[in-house]
Amino acid sequence: MPLQLPRSPWLTEELDDFREMARSFCQKELTPHQDRWIENKQIDREVWTKAGEIGLLCLSVPEEYGGGGGSFAHETVLYEEQARSGDSAWGVSVHNGIVAHYLLAYAAEEKKREWLPKLASGEWIGAIAMTEPGTGSDLQGITTRAVRDGDEYVINGAKTFITNGAMADFVVVACKTDPDPDAGAKGMSLIAVPTSAAGFRRGRVLDKIGLKGQDTAELFFDDVRVPVANLLGDQEGLGFFQLMQQLPQERLLIAVTAVAGMEAAVDQTIAYTHEREAFGRPLSKFQNTKFTLADAATEVAVSRAFLDQCIERHLRGDLDVQGAAMAKLWTTERANRVIDDCVQLFGGYGYMMEYPVARAWADMRISRIFGGTSEIMKDIISRTL
Repeated sequence: MPLQLPRSPWLTEELDDFREMARSFCQKELTPHQDRWIENKQIDREVWTKAGEIGLLCLSVPEEYGGGGGSFAHETVLYEEQARSGDSAWGVSVHNGIVAHYLLAYAAEEKKREWLPKLASGEWIGAIAMTEPGTGSDLQGITTRAVRDGDEYVINGAKTFITNGAMADFVVVACKTDPDPDAGAKGMSLIAVPTSAAGFRRGRVLDKIGLKGQDTAELFFDDVRVPVANLLGDQEGLGFFQLMQQLPQERLLIAVTAVAGMEAAVDQTIAYTHEREAFGRPLSKFQNTKFTLADAATEVAVSRAFLDQCIERHLRGDLDVQGAAMAKLWTTERANRVIDDCVQLFGGYGYMMEYPVARAWADMRISRIFGGTSEIMKDIISRTL
């Protein structure tokens, strides 16, 4: 019997109907292709265009910009169904939940009307480039430079660990626009860069422990010129503050996938322990199995309840930085622990990549690192105590 959890209070009948469409898409277009995507280190381009055709891209972007006109609740349903389908290759959460919202919040009106419809249709794949080879969570330490030259910015630098990097057509790049080392956070800006620009090049698609079907890549900017109009915001120096405003949503969507992945792993483990026998009886009859699953089910239930609370707050517009940090910290730490326990109950089969629980175990490890490490989350939370 799968986990029996209360219905999330933010769900509606319309979202239930949308879930059916999202689930059908994920099961048909994502699940069957995992092995090939892992081998290729990227998904098929057609996935993006098919998703655009049925309205799964830019779900929470207003219709006037080509989006779905929905809310973060629609995004949540899609990410849940993606996680439950066993897919971690499609970088839709970055495209939908992050890149599109930087443009919606900070791009000039004419640029919104130019750029967002292309993201919504799947004509463009979006990425955001913050992390550099020498800087991770310390965003103020980036060295990528954007120097103004007339009506253009000239960008030089390198980025790494960029989701959708190998396929992206459009990248939001965090740059230093003020060379003064004392400028600190006020020296950073966000600039949109089409990957067709001269001087832009891609490096390796990185070989990761998990998320192996995702095209996480290095990006290089060698005298890349883009119009000054590609600056996000009405002046330079707003980039760090824009990042801080958007990071709560990014961290919440990481929490969404963590909880959905945890729920899926526990459901799979419950089914396996009822079917698998040892010493003449099902694994589910052993006390250790019962207690491990009881702990796991409790962790899932508590995580889901807290996540639902945070989603409701975000839908109302009052999820703060501390709350988002707590959501990411709690759910990712619990998901890693619970899925590890699930692997243990699978025994040797839990270590075989042909089993979804093994892939989930490897994929989930990064959740404690990207979007801000668990240690950074603790620091953020502690500032308000």
